[in-house]
Amino acid sequence: MIADALAGQRLFVTGSTGFVGTALVERLLRAAPGCRLVLLVRPGRRSTAAQRVKREVLRNDAFDRLRADLDDFDAECARRIEVVAGDVGVDGLGLDDDGRRALAACDTVIHVAAAVAFDSPLDRAVEVNLLGPSRLAQALQEVGSAAHLVSVSTCYVAGNRRGRAPEIAVSETPFAPEVSWSDEVTAARRARADTEAESRTPVQLRRFAKQARGELGAAGVPLLASKAEKLRESWVAAMMVEMGRARARALGWPDAYAYTKALAELALAETRGDVPVTIVRPSIIESALTEPRPGWIRGFRMAEPVIVTYARGLLKEFPGIPEGVIDVIPVDLVVAAVIDAAARGPEPGNVFPAPPPIVQVASGSTNPLHYRHLVDLVHDWFSQHPLYDPKGQPIVVPRWTFPGRGRVQNQLQRAVKAIDVAESALGTLPLRGGQARWATALEERRGDAARALGYVELYGAYAETEAVFSVDRLRERWSTLDAADRAAFCFDPTVVDWDAYVTTVHLPTVVEHARVRSTPGGRSGPSRTERLRQRVLAPERHLAAFDLENTLIASNVVDSYSWLATRRLNRADRARFALRALSEGPALLALDRKDRGDFLRHFYRKFEGAPRDQLEEDATELFTYLLLTKSFPAGMRRVRHHRSLGHRTVLITGALDVVVERNLAPLFDDIVCARMGTVDDGRRWSGELLAAPPTGEARAQAMADYADAEGLRLEEAVAYADSASDLPMLEAVGFPVAVNPEVRLAAIARKRGWLVEQWSKAPGGPRPLLPIGPVTRRTSFAGATARRRA
Repeated sequence: MIADALAGQRLFVTGSTGFVGTALVERLLRAAPGCRLVLLVRPGRRSTAAQRVKREVLRNDAFDRLRADLDDFDAECARRIEVVAGDVGVDGLGLDDDGRRALAACDTVIHVAAAVAFDSPLDRAVEVNLLGPSRLAQALQEVGSAAHLVSVSTCYVAGNRRGRAPEIAVSETPFAPEVSWSDEVTAARRARADTEAESRTPVQLRRFAKQARGELGAAGVPLLASKAEKLRESWVAAMMVEMGRARARALGWPDAYAYTKALAELALAETRGDVPVTIVRPSIIESALTEPRPGWIRGFRMAEPVIVTYARGLLKEFPGIPEGVIDVIPVDLVVAAVIDAAARGPEPGNVFPAPPPIVQVASGSTNPLHYRHLVDLVHDWFSQHPLYDPKGQPIVVPRWTFPGRGRVQNQLQRAVKAIDVAESALGTLPLRGGQARWATALEERRGDAARALGYVELYGAYAETEAVFSVDRLRERWSTLDAADRAAFCFDPTVVDWDAYVTTVHLPTVVEHARVRSTPGGRSGPSRTERLRQRVLAPERHLAAFDLENTLIASNVVDSYSWLATRRLNRADRARFALRALSEGPALLALDRKDRGDFLRHFYRKFEGAPRDQLEEDATELFTYLLLTKSFPAGMRRVRHHRSLGHRTVLITGALDVVVERNLAPLFDDIVCARMGTVDDGRRWSGELLAAPPTGEARAQAMADYADAEGLRLEEAVAYADSASDLPMLEAVGFPVAVNPEVRLAAIARKRGWLVEQWSKAPGGPRPLLPIGPVTRRTSFAGATARRRA
């Protein structure tokens, strides 16, 4: 019996934090009670290997059945599980002396760890997938162990071939490309170094900086620099992904995963020495048939994102061969086959240079699931159990016509490019609030199209596969099992009823894990916005910081300056001022997007020589004529609400002190604003600021200094702002709120799940076409300043 064969054994397992690895650990603990496990786990940035196992493996719902069966689950795990820190992606596995001793004491090594994403960067896939098995074999040789190595690969090492794919070594596969695995390793490492170097050239660095500014605007140098570096890293990763995809397809494999797994088998066959090896090749692994429970899955695999996108009505077509076979195998059958291989031990003669025995775990040759039948099952199920759109209406799923992959890719590529053009056009317009939703909706459409294109590029080849994977050795092993082992460790593909599996096991699980709307009608309970608002207004918050312009009032420095500058001009001079201001509009908009501080200084320079008394008098009238008529009542109520809850309120604005402090001081506990110097013994304004205006990162620093001085915590603070230039302030607090956001901030707030408030002016107030004050007979400070300069 399998359990008896494993009794007393120590099994060294890699990849326990993954999908297959978690299911393997659970089955060994439950169905092979006499064995002990040594789990090799890479430590996290802030957690040890043991902490990762406890949090990511043992707390998974796969262990619910075992947890219910045992009197003391934690004690049983502590008795039977040892965790060692290491990484199959580095030479020597990253083992310390204790780890090497643990490896030496093991009887069997089960290697499941892999970079399973089909779009992994080339060098990452090479280090983990290609070299991982060889590193394990080398480590076993170095510690003098005779342990049996069971290495999990994939059926798709057969590549993009048609017809029968037997259980034979990659090197013996007909028409397989002759490739040196060691040369591929060298080339991948060199490609990473070359790509990193290219990303740091002046041309590329300028491009990343320009892109960062295009996304964040005048967010401040630190934030722009950080964004540019993230864009550089993303570009390097994308290039390495494309290199892996291109190299794999050039050699006849669908992607970097299959390519590196195939070369891993070649490398292991050459370097294993005296280590006995068995290779287990599963096909596409999906949710469990029965163990540990029907439908159990960890994370989304290959098919799930495609299914959910289709169910949401966003995938109108997908390539594939309708009469072709989608070779799917439930995870519990794969785990059972791996455990069976471990229990049997090495076959006689399993030493170098003989190729290791190979066991394929697949369904296509004995119990095929045809692509058209699968698509029909999914279509009919979602027709009967539809998802629902935000309005509570059922989503009608389309009928696929099975076009070629190239045609679908071309259609989606054209759609993405068209949306990019529209996004660029909208990005040049000063949209905000409700208008910015147009850009947000467009960005969502682009995301949907880009995701669909990604799925076609990643998974389209698998829907067009015409290989049929033989399972002769698997069937032979199955025939030797007694009834008890067949019940406890089923790996017979013919037991799967595909209609029942797809409609009663897999699809309900997909919907459950996708967190999509599966019930009709309006949502019950508070909306997401209401929940976020409740958190923002919770009594335990400490501090509420507010921007002013376009956050609490529908005005800005241009409005304020124009009102003050025209306050005392006659009608003819006002008309000339208005025309000049309109002609300067595009240049001022560009300056504002480049640097908010320079934008403010441009206007404040115009106050040079203005009489102080006159400007202070006009500022009071400005508050009456302009600020009050353009204020957002909901915003003012929000400030008072925070104060009623005992929160400290602070206004942080680039507006001048002469405007805001006189008029808004009663509303806030404190005000941080721009301050202008004076000349002529304080009689006139200098036009120069006493300190840098609080914009960009300076706002975040001002808020941090204020919180530190008052003994407040920023993680319990709230910040309200309207522009991407305010990102440093918004990112510094625990509860950011985007108010009437412009296009860039609207997109960022949506992606990050921030609260978005749409506040409007009170109805009935005056709506002047231009921000100019009423005519007065007194002399304008702008006119006086011009004459003084002359």
